[in-house]
Amino acid sequence: MADLDQWGQSEVLAFLLRYRPRSEEELFNILSLLDGYLKSSSPSVVMAATKLFLVLAREYPHVQADVLVRVKGPLLAACTSESRELCFTALCHVRQILSSLPGHFSSHYKKFFCSYSEPHYIKCQKMEVLCELVNDENVQQVLEELKGYCTDISVELAQGAISAIGSIARTYTEQCVGILTELLGLQQEHITSAVVQAFRDLVWLCPQCTDAVCQALPGCEDIIQDSEGKQALIWLLGAHGEKVPNAPYVLEDFVENVKTEVFPAVKMELLTALVRLFLSRPAECQDMLGRLLYHCIEEEKDMSVRDRGLFYYRLLQSGVDEVKRVLCSPKSDPSLGLLEDQTEQPVNTWASEFNTLAPIYGKARWALVTAHQPGEPCYAFSPCTDSGNRGTGSLISEGSKEVLKVHPDTGSLTLIPDVALTAEQFEKTWLSLDISCQQSLPWVGTVHPDTIQTALHVVHIQTIAMSKAGVQPWKAYFTAQDDSGCLFLTELLLEAEDSGMQVAVKQSEAKPEALQAFMSVFRTAVGAVAGLRS
Repeated sequence: MADLDQWGQSEVLAFLLRYRPRSEEELFNILSLLDGYLKSSSPSVVMAATKLFLVLAREYPHVQADVLVRVKGPLLAACTSESRELCFTALCHVRQILSSLPGHFSSHYKKFFCSYSEPHYIKCQKMEVLCELVNDENVQQVLEELKGYCTDISVELAQGAISAIGSIARTYTEQCVGILTELLGLQQEHITSAVVQAFRDLVWLCPQCTDAVCQALPGCEDIIQDSEGKQALIWLLGAHGEKVPNAPYVLEDFVENVKTEVFPAVKMELLTALVRLFLSRPAECQDMLGRLLYHCIEEEKDMSVRDRGLFYYRLLQSGVDEVKRVLCSPKSDPSLGLLEDQTEQPVNTWASEFNTLAPIYGKARWALVTAHQPGEPCYAFSPCTDSGNRGTGSLISEGSKEVLKVHPDTGSLTLIPDVALTAEQFEKTWLSLDISCQQSLPWVGTVHPDTIQTALHVVHIQTIAMSKAGVQPWKAYFTAQDDSGCLFLTELLLEAEDSGMQVAVKQSEAKPEALQAFMSVFRTAVGAVAGLRS
């Protein structure tokens, strides 16, 4: 390998991913021989070596953690590279590492400060990283840096920085609320809108800051013009209007201008806010609430706004107690963290995706990129009845149509694209049928539900229900229908990683050839993206 250039070394390291060490001793011998490539001057070699170490040491988390510590230097160097492409790629991988090792780069947080000449997409990535690196020692410096971005000439970047401060406020509430309140003094429309949206999210997660937020709201209504900002302000006035002295009068201005309001979402938010405020300040809200309801029911052309108005009108007719029960029901405890999952992911959940495009696209988009295949809205598949002729299977293109021919001498299976089957209908049908086919498919690695769902959707196999990634045992249910009306109901069950994937199929009609063709389609689609051994 020493005689190869950096591209050759990268290719060899990638090729070695296919090898499975036969013993622990052999594994560590391989890692020792390749140790020097973690210090290579080539970023591509370092990344390839890192992925190889992470994959081979999947059963040794302490080795994986040590490797990630050692590549911290090369990654930081790449994050400050003059090559924008390299910098962006490195930042995406840094965020991937932080999902398993929070604070891994905290001592180097200044490396992620933005420079004036950097493009917008790199600045946004750096701000995301900074939010994850904040701790008691650097919070003041990070907030001061983000505060500077809030007045950037780019509206999108400024609002992104305000959103980042709002995220940090969930942990460091007092400092962040102070900075956000300061920004309101600038009286810039896009800044005020972003701050009010941050306040709306913050008061739900951190109720202790509600008083400070309510004191900062007066005057914002004269500046905000966009839909999202108006909705956030109206929600705050409706939910906490009893703490804002002029809340009814601000909402009255919105009611007076409701005929010229162009955003239906603002009108619906205004309805909800005014009904809620009516419960705490009825004398001040009764007249304007009646006018608003009359306009929404009798004059409004948007049907969603009209329906919302009719709903509240009929709800009010049922009595104030019923309105309170609906609108003021017990809230979830924000301390439970239901809105965000802060669980650290094991390195093995993303090790196989390291040094690929997956961290750049994101899992969901990458699944679409890798699984999507253009073709006609109908796919024809021929079943295989003679194992001796399996070598004749091929994927051929006929014009703009793709046909997977497994055996040319038998009838074909055509799956229709849309199956109108609800979860309740699926369950009822599933319980009424016997299993027609049951197989165990060899499986390697972690299940990626989004990837499997997308791959099966391409061949017109629809998802009914599916467990989340990482859950054990993992289950999924699918349905498909051929052009003759025969239903194929499928259950996937994976008890543990690297164990057999159990496949159970039920048919609404006994058609052995169609069943065999369906199993061939199913295995082909899943095996193409989800780690089935060939």
